[in-house]
Amino acid sequence: MKKPFSILVLVTFCLLLFSTQCNEDTGLSQIDEELQLKDLKSEIEDLANTSTCGDGFECTYIAFGSKPCGGPWSYLIYSTSIDTETLEELVENYNRKESLYNELWGIVSDCAVAIPPTTVSCENNACVAVY
Repeated sequence: MKKPFSILVLVTFCLLLFSTQCNEDTGLSQIDEELQLKDLKSEIEDLANTSTCGDGFECTYIAFGSKPCGGPWSYLIYSTSIDTETLEELVENYNRKESLYNELWGIVSDCAVAIPPTTVSCENNACVAVY
């Protein structure tokens, strides 16, 4: 009587074991994450490039990107003629994602500091950084 019960327990255990799946890693690969960052960066730059200055619109800039050593890669120049709230949210999201990407994948870079513009001026209806 013990033998059939042992076999039943063993068969039940095996069925349970094989009926469950191992969770596969559903995370993105480094290449996929890099492509997402590039797409988001292009979207941000395209939005910023549609801005014009003059007619009461002011030029400004925002820290853009996240270097592995800290700080931004550059400063994005734009004017208030566009939806600045959307642009700033996109840039904040991009900076956060790039920082996480750098940390996750062990990205390195030089530790040079990107210098912000001393001022931003309007020339021919386009914002220009002055260093």
